[in-house]
Formats: sequence, structure tokens, C-alpha cells
Amino acid sequence: MTSKTDEVAVVVARWGLAPHPEGGFYRETFRSRATVEPRPGVRRAASTAIYFLLPAGEFSAFHRVASDEVWHHYDGDAVELHTIDARGAYSRARIGRNHAAGEIPLYAVEAGVWQAAEPVGERWALCGCTVAPGFDFDDFEMPASGELLARFPQHRALLQRLTRPVGG
Repeated sequence: MTSKTDEVAVVVARWGLAPHPEGGFYRETFRSRATVEPRPGVRRAASTAIYFLLPAGEFSAFHRVASDEVWHHYDGDAVELHTIDARGAYSRARIGRNHAAGEIPLYAVEAGVWQAAEPVGERWALCGCTVAPGFDFDDFEMPASGELLARFPQHRALLQRLTRPVGG
């Protein structure tokens, strides 16, 4: 019998994934040669894509990027994606393969919206994330839990569960 840890190690090795600062594992799979200027003086690839693996019991901490991000579900358990917009409005989507249970195969998070994700199940979830304009760590924010708690005290329980004490 294969343990969850062994299974995760196999998936990480198969797809050549590395630890991601927000949690889980990733590998960039595409970076467009075309570039755009999302802000004056800033050049970005038109689009990027990654594989993103979240083992059961782990989470992608609340963060935001300066571009739109589309999540795609590929394999394994479903993922619950939590978002909080600038006004503090919360929403949740479950991406996965069980469409009869209301899971959807992809979900878009608009630029600047706070997002966190967690697998729903006992194994792991393999997703893809496509970002346009393309992802750059200069456009990535992952503050410490205290900063987000101060901004959105109405979401205290969620933020305590899906943030880290030190930001990235």
C-alpha cells in the first residue's frame, strides 16, 4: 500500500515540481515570448502557466497577484478556492472533476483579489494556474496573517486558518 507521502513524492518527481512560497509545489510550464506593458515602464510576458500541487493537509496561503489568474483542475482531489476582494466580500469555489456535485473545472480570480486554496480530500490535488499578464514574483504579495486580519477582521477564522505568521 502506498502512503499519501509516497504518492505526493511520485507526483512531485513526475512533473518536476519544487516547493512554492505560498505552499504546495509548482513548476512553470509556459512563458509567452510575447510581452505586454501592464503599467508604464513594466514589461511582462503576455501569459504564463504552472502546474500546482497541493497535498492534503496543506494550503496555498492568502496572497494576491497583479494579474488575472485562471485555475484549472487536472487530477486528484478537488480544491476549495477562497477569495476576498478589496471591499472584503468573500466567495468560494470548488474546482474539481465531480461536476454532478457542483465542482467546476476552472475558476478565474481577478487581478488584485486575495486568494487561498486548500485540497478537499485525503490525497492531493493537481491544478494548473494560467496568469495574464504573465506572473512575476515582483507582482506577488503574501503578507503575514496579522496584516490581513487587520484589513479583514470579519474573516478572522478563515484568515487564521489560511495565512502564515510571516509573509512571503
